[in-house]
Amino acid sequence: MTDPGSEHLPDAALAFPGTVPEVLVPASARDPDAVLAVPADTSFEVALDDDGPPAAPVYVDMTTPAGERLPVLPDFLRGAEGMKRGARRAGGRAWHSGRYHGLRSPVYLLAALWWALVGVVRVIGRQLHWWWVLEQHHLRHQAAASGDSREWMKLHKEAKETRRIRGYILAGEVIGLVAAGVAMWLFTPWWAWALAGGVLLVLLARTGRPAGKRIISPATVTPRFRVLSADIVLRAYYAAELGHPDRPGQQVTFGSTMSRDGEGSRVVVDLPYGRGLSDAVKAKDKIASGLDVQVSQVFLHRDPTSHRRHTLWVADRDPLAVPVGRTPLLACRPTDVWKAAPMGLDERGQLVNVPLMWNSVLVSALPRAGKTFSARLLGLFLALDPYVGLDVFDAKGSPDWRKFALVAESCAFGLTPTRDGLPPEILLATLERLKSDAQDRYQRLSRMPVTICPEGKLTRRIARDPDMGMPVRALILEEFQEYWDLGDISKEISALLVFLVKVAPGAGMILIGSTQKPSGIGGGGSTGQQFNAFRDNFAVRFGLRTSSWQVSELCLGAGAYSEGLDTSTLLPQYKGVGILRGASDASPTVRTYLADGQDAERILMAARALRERAGTLAGMAAGIVDDAPARDVLADVLAVFGAEPGLHWQILAARLAARFPDRWADATAEAVSAQCRDLGVPSVDVKQFGQVRKGCRRADAERVAR
Repeated sequence: MTDPGSEHLPDAALAFPGTVPEVLVPASARDPDAVLAVPADTSFEVALDDDGPPAAPVYVDMTTPAGERLPVLPDFLRGAEGMKRGARRAGGRAWHSGRYHGLRSPVYLLAALWWALVGVVRVIGRQLHWWWVLEQHHLRHQAAASGDSREWMKLHKEAKETRRIRGYILAGEVIGLVAAGVAMWLFTPWWAWALAGGVLLVLLARTGRPAGKRIISPATVTPRFRVLSADIVLRAYYAAELGHPDRPGQQVTFGSTMSRDGEGSRVVVDLPYGRGLSDAVKAKDKIASGLDVQVSQVFLHRDPTSHRRHTLWVADRDPLAVPVGRTPLLACRPTDVWKAAPMGLDERGQLVNVPLMWNSVLVSALPRAGKTFSARLLGLFLALDPYVGLDVFDAKGSPDWRKFALVAESCAFGLTPTRDGLPPEILLATLERLKSDAQDRYQRLSRMPVTICPEGKLTRRIARDPDMGMPVRALILEEFQEYWDLGDISKEISALLVFLVKVAPGAGMILIGSTQKPSGIGGGGSTGQQFNAFRDNFAVRFGLRTSSWQVSELCLGAGAYSEGLDTSTLLPQYKGVGILRGASDASPTVRTYLADGQDAERILMAARALRERAGTLAGMAAGIVDDAPARDVLADVLAVFGAEPGLHWQILAARLAARFPDRWADATAEAVSAQCRDLGVPSVDVKQFGQVRKGCRRADAERVAR
């Protein structure tokens, strides 16, 4: 906010505040008539602007956050899902306790009987102690020791009288107990005996057991956690050198009260002016040390009101070390791609969903950190929607993705030749088909009336209509960095992938890519640039553990580290744990659901049955060979030669693109030359149109073709 006293300064001083050597502020800012003393030697003796009404104060920052409204109902009472989670949690706890105590009930009974016997002895001893007035014994002993016979006789007489009265009372108790026992023996049924025996057993066992001895042990261990306070938080931030308690303007303050949030504590922290969230992120390990917790228990989140303000959430225990269990997809029920896919639970135990429509998802991590399992979760969700076309390509050729052949319209695993063909060529043909389909979709959608296509893009109704021929499609690429290191064919693959990741999601095509090398391929060449363009255009990013914060930022996107997102801080023992960015306004740390190989096979078998029932099983999964024209390089080259004995590579590429646009639309002279040379056709000097350039002779192509 502007200085409240600035409205009393001359206009020139307001216009050039740095030139006024000294301004004496009045002692009380509450006096509106106070005049500021300006030195006489100021260089501004003539006002540059006309005098006007004083400007209203302008707020430049928010020093007090808006009051946050707490939920009226707790989480387990909000909605059907919350009630189900609460019921499952309570039911699971009750079921576990019942089994635990049921197994140990014989031991509990024996212990209760033993301590009940001890309780009988203790009750009898207490009654005898009360009857014999033993509490007076030390007084009589003190009177005898001091030789006070009168006092001793007085105490002795009172004790005899008290014993007589209490004896009558005890006799009455015994007679009453005997009478009650005889009455129960004669007139009460067996269940009354059982009820009375149970009550007496509990009372006597409670009386007989020692104070620190439990008969029934607890079925669960009560969680213990460090209770945070403002003093502990301040100690941590000052220890991390993010402020100083005694220096003016260097104090750390709070923008909210300390409160419980899930299984942790939450508070808004205001750093001193000049410091921001990036400073807190760099000092995160020191903050954790000051709080006396693990680094994995400390979470820093950006606050939208100020860069120097952030939200600190400290978990009671390491939330990332607790697995979340099997995926709910094991129910094998149909999914809907127009709804978000369940990914796992965040650090607060809340469900995290990933919206797949209109998005592309990048998954990246070090080897054996859970990257493939995380990407496969999304693939299994897509497979269970029978109206989604799947294309799956795994460059490393591991068993993790091979069962997707049950549902994929096109798929290839590894890089070596198979019965279906060379995997890179199968991928190239699929990418060309997807590009052509995406371009055709945009043209058709733009011509549709608003009654069918209100926003000019794919809708659920259009995607589910078989007559429209525009189903949602998903392309899954595992270890896609390998496709950038295959020679000249990589140029065509990379160009198509960049086009699809930039354009295709809007046409209802979903891309899911996983890689362990997000840092780039090649150097500054065109292939490396296309790899970076492909990587940087993913909308949703899920990063598991990486080797450094620089690699983490390449995976999560620019600016992730400054927001406190760093996957290199995830511990090696965390499997399937990563940071999700871009799926929502929050960037939670997610513990993904587990679906191992057997789970995946079961889900994919169910997905195939769903597609057969819906009539959407197609492509390789249905045993149909792709009827698209295959690329026969030599046959296509000979077809465009004509009568010329030789052609320059540039002219040959242009003729191929014009004659066979479905196969050679993006062909370049370098790509055509490389493919012909790989087949044995030499690159020679060819004179055409008066110019000598490298090219191909017809005779050489015919010789190799034979």
